[in-house]
Amino acid sequence: MARNRSLGSKLRYAARMAENRRIPIWVYMKTIRKVNPRPLRSWRRSRLQL
Repeated sequence: MARNRSLGSKLRYAARMAENRRIPIWVYMKTIRKVNPRPLRSWRRSRLQL
């Protein structure tokens, strides 16, 4: 449960959730699609090593 986690692990989980977003579309278009919009990490298929 979330209330049993320490503050440090909550912050690490929050950082992973924040980086689990696609790149902005303007970056994708400005680089003429040279930057791959990375696929989102699935919470079922991959485990976080925290």
